[in-house]
Amino acid sequence: METTSFASRHEQVIAQPELRSRTYLFVKRTFDIVASLTGLVLLAIPFLIISVIIKLDDHKGPVFYSQDRIGADGQPFRMWKFRSMVADADKMVDQLVASNDVTGAMFKIKDDPRITRIGRFIRKYSIDELPQLFNVLIGDMTLVGPRPPLPREVADYTDYDKQRLSVTPGATGLWQVSGRSDVGFDEMVRLDIEYINHACIKEDLKIILKTFVIVVKPNGAY
Repeated sequence: METTSFASRHEQVIAQPELRSRTYLFVKRTFDIVASLTGLVLLAIPFLIISVIIKLDDHKGPVFYSQDRIGADGQPFRMWKFRSMVADADKMVDQLVASNDVTGAMFKIKDDPRITRIGRFIRKYSIDELPQLFNVLIGDMTLVGPRPPLPREVADYTDYDKQRLSVTPGATGLWQVSGRSDVGFDEMVRLDIEYINHACIKEDLKIILKTFVIVVKPNGAY
């Protein structure tokens, strides 16, 4: 549900957040490297099991799926996920645009026909997002930050919306722990700007803890 008016959301701009503090950035990046590397090591066997299940469920496509996303300052990068859709799912987007379940510059379908059987499960519990730990490790992403958008989404951004591209995108963030796909585009942008303006280690840790909770009890992922 979108509760923010057009006028009020366009009055909100990024101030001088602590996110630009060198100390905060250093601590954040150090934590990202340690946490992502630890996660990749500990999840090595689960990754192997998930990979086998994905192949058994749909052997026609690859285990991993990569997609161009827009990162900090509008720079593109390749984001990785476990594949949760049929092969060549991207080519079917034009046929499904009319079924979009969210407003604004974002594309989501609750009952997306492209999703595989195992894909529906791993998306519900955000398991498909785990390979993004690699993106975090190499610095394309951070653990906590705005969701990285698709190039076609950014093409429809206003100058106000582009403010969310001023920082490194995250594997999780305030939008994800506030309703995720149940939250409309305008509200997502508002939440991202709110995060950027108030970012600090304490807030990042709170979001990470909330992320663990919604992995167990999903809050609108699809």
